[in-house]
Amino acid sequence: MVIFNFGDSNSDTGGYCAAHGIRFGYPDGRSFFHDHPSDRLCDGRLILDFLCESLNMSYLNAYLESVRPNFKNGENFAIGGATILPKNALFTLSTQVLQFIRFKARSLQLQSIGLKDLAEDDFKNAIYMIDIGQNDIANEFSYLSKVSQVLEKIPSFISEIQAAVWGIYNRGGKNFWIHNTGPLGCLPQKLATRNASNLKDLDDYGCIKSMNEAAETFNNQLRALCEQLRLQMKDATIVYVDIYAIKYDLIAHSSAYGIQNPLMVCCGFGGPPYNYNSNITCRQSGYSLCEEGSAYISWDGVHYTEYANAIVASKILSTNYSTPPLELHHFCT
Repeated sequence: MVIFNFGDSNSDTGGYCAAHGIRFGYPDGRSFFHDHPSDRLCDGRLILDFLCESLNMSYLNAYLESVRPNFKNGENFAIGGATILPKNALFTLSTQVLQFIRFKARSLQLQSIGLKDLAEDDFKNAIYMIDIGQNDIANEFSYLSKVSQVLEKIPSFISEIQAAVWGIYNRGGKNFWIHNTGPLGCLPQKLATRNASNLKDLDDYGCIKSMNEAAETFNNQLRALCEQLRLQMKDATIVYVDIYAIKYDLIAHSSAYGIQNPLMVCCGFGGPPYNYNSNITCRQSGYSLCEEGSAYISWDGVHYTEYANAIVASKILSTNYSTPPLELHHFCT
């Protein structure tokens, strides 16, 4: 099986590190990669890693990895901090698609001279995963004062995702696996740094309603786009996965998953209610760690723990949150 992934830090398996010449070592990766730098903003495996495991394939190498990368199972264009807009900026979605186009052309050129790696059929039968949008919504909230102003920006995000899918489709891609964005307003980083006087903006589970409203608006428009593209791309399969519903359920019913404090950070500083301090974040001098093996959702205030990622991945693989409800294995036949 071949997978090409496009996205941000939620699915970045080393792109940011390769681009900036750094490594993510301890405490990142401690739950799975242990003493080896994981190059993931997580204490272990990402959702994408678990999806690859379900297909019995190796983890995806970052496109920018220069030291003995293995692209036989595809590759990962996702990079931490990536956004949908502005178009053609460094590592945005459109740039990631351009990188894919270059990679495909180069691969087929090398194959034509006898170097076998990925062939035309591999690109045709590959799964094209897209998981991006969280940073765009978060960025809008950082400098726009009204929720309505944020909502007005969302159609431009959707339009760019549409262009990305068409760009891949027009070059032979037929199988698309598209994740919507999670409940932004439940991230401890957002909660700890919000305007404390606006308590009316919290829902029953302590999440910021306005941010989640924006995420849901984005998701509704993304779902509509997928429906539209299915009508236009008759020979394509487009699976829309409701990541928001999975992650919100994890918070709303946290005790059922053995989680006592769903809005608290494992790697952070400051103690309850969020254990997040913008001046002493995870990886900065002075941070503290939860006990290894304990059940937390948030690793560092923004990214999920391996514990949570494993649950999310299992829900994805159940097909209960997918439209249409196709198994990932469907694309292996």
